[in-house]
Amino acid sequence: MSDWMYDITKIFFAFLLVMVNGFFVGAEFALVKVRRSRLTALSSAGRPFAGTSLWLLNRLDGSLSACQLGITMASLALGWIGEPAIAHLIRPLLLSAGIASEMLLHGIAFAISFVLITAAHLVLGEQAPKIAAIRNPETAVLWSALPLKIFYFMAYPFLAGLSASTTFLLRRFGIEGSSEHEMPHSEEEIRTLIRQSHVDGQLSRSELRLISAVFDFDELICRQVMEPRVDVAFVDVKHTFSQIVEEAGKTKHSRYPVCDGSMDNIVGVIHIKDLMLMDPETTFDIRSLMRPPQFVPETLPLRRLLRQFQATKQHMAFMVDEHGTVTGLLTLENVLEPIVGSLEDEFDDEPPDVFPEGPLQFVITGGMPVEIVNRKFGLALETEDIDTIAGLLTLKADRMLVPGDGFELPGVEATVVEVRDHRATRIRLKLAELPPQPV
Repeated sequence: MSDWMYDITKIFFAFLLVMVNGFFVGAEFALVKVRRSRLTALSSAGRPFAGTSLWLLNRLDGSLSACQLGITMASLALGWIGEPAIAHLIRPLLLSAGIASEMLLHGIAFAISFVLITAAHLVLGEQAPKIAAIRNPETAVLWSALPLKIFYFMAYPFLAGLSASTTFLLRRFGIEGSSEHEMPHSEEEIRTLIRQSHVDGQLSRSELRLISAVFDFDELICRQVMEPRVDVAFVDVKHTFSQIVEEAGKTKHSRYPVCDGSMDNIVGVIHIKDLMLMDPETTFDIRSLMRPPQFVPETLPLRRLLRQFQATKQHMAFMVDEHGTVTGLLTLENVLEPIVGSLEDEFDDEPPDVFPEGPLQFVITGGMPVEIVNRKFGLALETEDIDTIAGLLTLKADRMLVPGDGFELPGVEATVVEVRDHRATRIRLKLAELPPQPV
């Protein structure tokens, strides 16, 4: 074989080594980037090589060691074969250009070959496969799975020794190894992910709101969303049938607390359906119709109350403070509204919780929890053990609120619009900037 054919053969093998290096680089980044849940779904669907990819993913430390071993071997062999071959091919061109010094010939040929091999190695063997694997990790890991698994078995004895040495060295520095592919995401990380998915068009606005509301729901306690005691309509245990029907006609609720004198003495709960089954001509005894009341602490997490409603099949509970005083009540509707939004029926005529008056101006209910206000409008109001926005303004004023009271809060101007029974029921918010997501 002539010298130039020998050099061409070595250059061919050098190009092949660049491709091998690119294969291992792409496989490494694909394994790190790919989601286990997607591979599990592809494997269940019978996608070729998905099961092999999961096998490699379950042995991630060993698989990445195999990739690193392949990259190192290919890079060393490339330097050993490629640079001398290219330098030998360039040498005649330099001689014809009038360069006669042997030292100068060797230096220039080596420099040119080094630059060419490095450029090919970086572009074809590193950057291109790396970017391709990051942008489409599923395809990359499926294509590389079988060859990588074969190489894994071939190099296993060396990999076992390499892994043991690495683990020993890490332990010397107080670092415990972990074979877990995906570390659990924190709540804030998940919120960021779903917001990014919404921006990229993967989640609709309603889906974003619903998922965000589920996170908010888990942080709420009963006191923050209950109906205050002063707003509760109830019937007295001494009321006649006609009096109870009259009260139901006025307030149009489906359930009523049954009290003996006042809300301080709740003796039961009656459902309007039970009344409809009664014959008003017969002797009426409300005690025979009412169900036992449920009392829960006002600090009970809302998620636990929901489970209690599901278990008891009773959808009304009374909140009790640390002194044993009934402070309000919650129904299933109150529990679900923080997740799905307002659940008004045909008889509800209450204004919406949030009413936009302009790009930066909204009117909200005074009973809205401060945490929800912060989430909806991108604010950072400090609660100071106060649950509602009306309570926060009352604390700031250090007196009872009256319509027209204005407050400068971080990022927002708050003005009291309406007061009922000494409580601010409607509050206008004027934001300094648009909220980070639609309200």
